[in-house]
Amino acid sequence: MKFGNLRWLLTVVVVLHGLLGAAMGLSVDEAHYALYAAHPALSYFDHPPLVGWVQWPLVALHMPDAMLRVVPGLLWLATALGVYGLTVRLHAKSMAPSADPQAAGLWAVLVWTLAPLAHILGIGLLPDTLLMAWTVALMHLTLTLMDPVQVRRRAPWLQLGLLLGLAGLSKYTAVLPAAAVAACLLRVHGFRLLGNPRLWMAAALALLMITPVIFWNAQNQWVSFTYQSQHGAGGTWHIQHVLQFLLVQLLAYGPLLLWGLVGLGQQVGAPQRWLLLFFALPFALLGYLSGGGTSLPHWTAPAWVALAPFAGGALAEAVRTRARYAVLALVAVQAILCVALPALMVTGGVPFWTAKAPTSASTPNPFADLHGWEQAGARARVLAVQQNLHTVSVQNWTLASRLGWYARPMPVHDLEARFDQFTLWAGDLPEGANTLLVDWSE
Repeated sequence: MKFGNLRWLLTVVVVLHGLLGAAMGLSVDEAHYALYAAHPALSYFDHPPLVGWVQWPLVALHMPDAMLRVVPGLLWLATALGVYGLTVRLHAKSMAPSADPQAAGLWAVLVWTLAPLAHILGIGLLPDTLLMAWTVALMHLTLTLMDPVQVRRRAPWLQLGLLLGLAGLSKYTAVLPAAAVAACLLRVHGFRLLGNPRLWMAAALALLMITPVIFWNAQNQWVSFTYQSQHGAGGTWHIQHVLQFLLVQLLAYGPLLLWGLVGLGQQVGAPQRWLLLFFALPFALLGYLSGGGTSLPHWTAPAWVALAPFAGGALAEAVRTRARYAVLALVAVQAILCVALPALMVTGGVPFWTAKAPTSASTPNPFADLHGWEQAGARARVLAVQQNLHTVSVQNWTLASRLGWYARPMPVHDLEARFDQFTLWAGDLPEGANTLLVDWSE
């Protein structure tokens, strides 16, 4: 019965993701990574290449935007199913006598579907969408390799090397779940693990898989690593930035996931609790980096999904006590947020922001930027033909991503005084050259 409820829950969510994806154009990040697929390469300026590679067949076939949303939809579904399976495994040997692994699994998936920002990653393909799926799969394999029998088998190590390679091709922060894997296995098996030749076989496979990223950077003066080190350093560190980061995280993912830190001693055994490092390591580092103003809300999504299996067990236990009323209240609040955010995105913020031209005293509409880019791209192509212009120019990379996608194949110049991916694709606008300037402002 519980698995039947899970099927209904996932079916409803996946259908809603599909409908929302068909109703909206690509966001700034989605368009940027779709352009990766339109410009196949071994790697790219700001991210490894997998987010572009997986979309390449659809882009090469000129599929509509709605079809591009199939990839993140399937990854989100695989992540949710992985969370359910991992939760059941973790709680099958729970220390609590009243533990119900299937109920814990259902609550883990439910609490993940009640995280508002998680749905954005289920509609739009970002590197974090990929890393969420790999994180859950790595937690499964780490749990398997904690077994003294499994650690002597070749197959799980080969799978580990494959997953670490895929994670490394997805995002540079994949080094954090890799560190969590190492810490968990060393905690269980000790340093004698370093004498296991299968460990080095897995490491060699992972390193082999990320050689395209290394080779591309070697050809391009290591620009990705330079950019990421500077980007991560950020500006002057302030504690108020960290507090703002924590507040945004609470709103973006909801307090229900934090329930995973309650009653850990009764939920799972001591070795399995080390899997919390998949949450703690990335969250702590990104929280610290937020002090310099360089952390975005969706960067922590792989960390939060790692906490979901622990939250599932705690919530399943909580609903059997007086705490069930607090849990149900939070479920209702987070469900409203999960409905409200996509509704505002689809409607462009109506009715909270009017369609009138804004004045200096009005509040900018944060959802207006999601609409109109397909029409802008079509208009830019028409004007460029009429005026015999061959390139389009915009003031920054966020504008270049949407216009680059919807006005393709016209090259797009980013006029911002910085080196980025558009510099590699189109170069700087030559002095004295003619171009079509597309201006976006409030």
